[in-house]
Amino acid sequence: MPSRDPITAAEVEAIHKDERFDMRFPEYLGFWKRSVPGLEEQPRFDLYDEPHWKRKQQILNDHPEIADLYGYDTNTVWITLTTVCVQMGLAYLFGRVLTDWNWTMVLVAYTVGGSFSTQIGIIFHEFTHNLCAATTLQNRWVGNVANIPLLVPLAQSFRRYHLEHHTYQGVYGYDPDLPLEWELRLIGNDPIKKFLWLIIYGVMYIGRGLAQQKQLSRWELYNWAWSIACDVVIYKFCGLRGVIYLVISVLLGFGLHPGAAHFIQEHYTFRDGQETYSYYGSGNIFWLNIGYHNEHHDFPLVPWTKLPEIKRIAPEYYDDLAYHTSWCAVLYMFITSSLLAPQSRVVRTLDAHRYARKNLKVPTNEQIKEMGSAKSDFVARMKKAADMAMEKARARRIASVN
Repeated sequence: MPSRDPITAAEVEAIHKDERFDMRFPEYLGFWKRSVPGLEEQPRFDLYDEPHWKRKQQILNDHPEIADLYGYDTNTVWITLTTVCVQMGLAYLFGRVLTDWNWTMVLVAYTVGGSFSTQIGIIFHEFTHNLCAATTLQNRWVGNVANIPLLVPLAQSFRRYHLEHHTYQGVYGYDPDLPLEWELRLIGNDPIKKFLWLIIYGVMYIGRGLAQQKQLSRWELYNWAWSIACDVVIYKFCGLRGVIYLVISVLLGFGLHPGAAHFIQEHYTFRDGQETYSYYGSGNIFWLNIGYHNEHHDFPLVPWTKLPEIKRIAPEYYDDLAYHTSWCAVLYMFITSSLLAPQSRVVRTLDAHRYARKNLKVPTNEQIKEMGSAKSDFVARMKKAADMAMEKARARRIASVN
């Protein structure tokens, strides 16, 4: 996690002492400027809680009918079975039949296998929020079945750490989605290093969870036993080449692949004040609407098939947010732009997150009317403070060069 002296609870309280409400309403965009590589070396620090819990309350105040979208969609179960069968069939094909089609196997592993592997990651995402079936037990087994072609036991660990990501988005030391300190230091803003980093991004994602050094849960141990048993069966029926096909599919799929670009799209900062981004493009058709990320974080109990409905019902909360339309463009921008690097994230301390969540309330429509110009005056002061902080960063950078 980013290195800095943690702000104390008393300091957080002093900063917010004159605030009764969270003045980021109604869209809950931050007052910060994004971290600029070259001027700074760390992510941007925010003094508020993660925004989506309050966005949900604000949106439901105006559109309570969105709660009717909560539930699950068993179509994901059939997609899971289809995906697993396709990958197992291809593993058998290249392991036992097309045993000398080496480059064809690699090409298929990237285009087909990589696509299905990343789709399995999205199925993990659905079962984590109990969106595939009626009970938690059923959802966990959807995850275990989907895990089969990945060979490594990931489903239950993903569930554990992804739920923490939702609860502690951006809280360093708690959000496993944040790059580690050594990643920021090693990769920096070098295009070649960023390219190589994206190639192994799937491995890094696992490494961030391991870095938290938590003891395996009971279901994670079940996942290990299940995966080992399935791997033995796969080796027996598909042979070593079949296993190699699946390994290549996973490594290429979770690397520099359009289906993995959502890892960068979701929370790397492309715009001041906005820490979550959606993708509205054709890739959502195959990859189960994973691009609707603001909608998902606002309403994690809505299954993938109904996420577009949220945007349709409440366009005023989504139409003005920055979004992406091409995952390939996301990868290209991240690699080539000098304004984007692993540090391009927003982080917050646990004390800031907890204080703002507990004490800075979501205002009602009546309270918003009573504020009058107080909101605009407050925003102007916060933006001026952010501009001054950026000028100080530039001055420090110039002084260090000279």
